[in-house]
Amino acid sequence: MQTADSSTASPAAAPAAPASIGTPTVKRRLIAMVYEAFLLTAVEALAVFMFIFATGNRQEAPYRAGLMIFLFLVTAAYFIHAWSGSGFTLAMKTWRIKVVKVGCAKVPFRNAAIRYLLAWGWFAPALAVGALLDLHHLKEWAITLAIGLAAWALTAFLDKDRQFLHDRIAGTRLIALPKK
Repeated sequence: MQTADSSTASPAAAPAAPASIGTPTVKRRLIAMVYEAFLLTAVEALAVFMFIFATGNRQEAPYRAGLMIFLFLVTAAYFIHAWSGSGFTLAMKTWRIKVVKVGCAKVPFRNAAIRYLLAWGWFAPALAVGALLDLHHLKEWAITLAIGLAAWALTAFLDKDRQFLHDRIAGTRLIALPKK
C-alpha cells in the first residue's frame, strides 16, 4: 500500500492553512523524540565508527573536536534531509507527525536547516550552563538537562498553535497525520 506524501503531491496539494490541520500533542511529540534518540544513536554509532576508521582512532584534542563537528554535521544531514524530503524521520512517521511549511509542497532546505540549528535550543542552554558550572557528576548533568528540556518543551504552551519555539521561528510547523 502506497501513501501519498509531499513528494508525489502537486503544489496545489500543499498543506492547508494552520487552522485546518491538527497539531500533535506535546506528549506525542516528546515520545517521538525519545524514539528518535534511539534511532539517532544507531546513526551516530556508524558515524563514530567511520570517523575512528578514517583517523586511525587518534585521541589528540583536534581529533576529538573533529569528531564532535563530524557528529554535528551527520546529525544535521540526517534531519535536514528527512525534513526537506518527506517531511518526517522514521520516528516521526511512526508517530504520524510531519514537518511542513504552510504554502509549500515540501519544507525548503533553508527552513529545515534553520529548524535544525534552532532545535539545539533543547540542549545548548543546559550544556552551556553545565560547562559554566563545571559539572562533573552524571546526576548534576541529568538535572541540568532535564530542566533545559522541560523549559524548551514549555514553549509549546506559550504558542497559540502549540508549536515549539524552533518551529515558530523557522516558519515550520508539526502536523498530526491521520491514522491509516
